[in-house]
Amino acid sequence: MESAHSDVLAYKVLVAGGFGVGKTTLVGAVSEIKPLFTEEHLTDASVGIDDTSGVEAKSTTTVALDFGRITINNGLMLYLFGTPGQDRFMFVWDELAEGAIGAVVLADTRRLEDCFSSIDYFESRGTPFIVAVNCFDGSHVYAPDDVKVALNLDDDVPVELCDARHRESVKTVLISLMRYLMTRKAGEPARV
Repeated sequence: MESAHSDVLAYKVLVAGGFGVGKTTLVGAVSEIKPLFTEEHLTDASVGIDDTSGVEAKSTTTVALDFGRITINNGLMLYLFGTPGQDRFMFVWDELAEGAIGAVVLADTRRLEDCFSSIDYFESRGTPFIVAVNCFDGSHVYAPDDVKVALNLDDDVPVELCDARHRESVKTVLISLMRYLMTRKAGEPARV
């Protein structure tokens, strides 16, 4: 999705990852508008369905999407769409992914396997993505190359370390995504 607001190019970017990884926090930290969140309280009905191991204190979950906007510079604006993290809400992803130019897969090294479904989804659709490792308080920080190996990513897929609570850290991740997308675009053969 590309749209022009005067001389500003606006693009749609997805923020994906496992349950409780920090997608809502990331969108909220960087959005320059009041973000839209579709958070609902976890209920007893989700016991046995949603895996809360590692995030036992989490009491809410995104049920549709998170939405925010950030202006990267005078000519570039990103619309951020955070996806729900549980498998039972995967049906929403196809609608959210429509028109997206790329994605950020947010990862938690304490539960790295939770981001595999996001990576598989984007790889199967041919959607370019980068991985952003959310460095939680108290979690072990691994080198980006070690995370890349653990996730079996292609060599060109960037892995960034970030803190989803901090605007500048998230902005750096989004700039990395845009650079990656431009590099990929520049490497494509000319279409006739």
